[in-house]
Amino acid sequence: MTDSKRPVVFIHGLWLHPDSWQPWVERFAAHGYAAVAPGWPGVAATVAESRDNPEAIADKGIDAVDAHYTEIIAGLPEAPIVIGHSFGGMIAQKLLGEGTAAAAIGIDAAQIKGVLPLPLSSLHATLPVFRNPANIHRAVELTEDQFRYAFGNAVPELESKELFARFAIPAPGRPLFEAAAANFSLHSPAKVNTDRDTGAPLLLIAGGQDHTVPEVITKATLKQYRHTDAPTDLIEFPDRGHSLTIDNGWSEVADACLHWLAEQGF
Repeated sequence: MTDSKRPVVFIHGLWLHPDSWQPWVERFAAHGYAAVAPGWPGVAATVAESRDNPEAIADKGIDAVDAHYTEIIAGLPEAPIVIGHSFGGMIAQKLLGEGTAAAAIGIDAAQIKGVLPLPLSSLHATLPVFRNPANIHRAVELTEDQFRYAFGNAVPELESKELFARFAIPAPGRPLFEAAAANFSLHSPAKVNTDRDTGAPLLLIAGGQDHTVPEVITKATLKQYRHTDAPTDLIEFPDRGHSLTIDNGWSEVADACLHWLAEQGF
């Protein structure tokens, strides 16, 4: 007997362990999907191990992460739905544009090549990486206060502290440097095929209080898809920050994704 459940691959972004997707995996499994949340190359099985061995993920760039998930998808029985947060949202878009995903959702997705707005809050949120050019080859940790600004600004301070303790891990600096230079590089790894002709749908989700990926970036990303006839939609959560996939309101975002997927026939 074959398992006809549609696979779903969740892709985390910088500074969050893949365990942060576990409630989503369970919610999607309850709705009949075969959901998995594999980590980026080099990410350890637990938060503690990832913190103890930051060198394992250091120097991993966008292309390496894209190749990693492409290999994972190749082992699935059919093209999956890919759902990514932050830089995971960029990877989800790349996979969709490369034809390896049946549908994609980018939640507060990192800016792709062609997106021009660079709000001051984004610069402040990523300053722990950019303050030292050598961080392109390193893994960088956030302090609790830095996590509060970049992720937890729209939730109570105590909740931000708890999320930091549960899920925060070091992250490679390379993807941020690559994204920052994308519009000056002809062959940037942050380039996404926005003219996809497969008909595979894309949903972008924006948090209106997000410091790291403000909604102006998500709306500018949406404009990059103006030449495709494939379904490309936007949902906004005006009062949510970058922690919207892991904080107390995560289920509202997950249910919006499930509803959109049902509308697309998935």
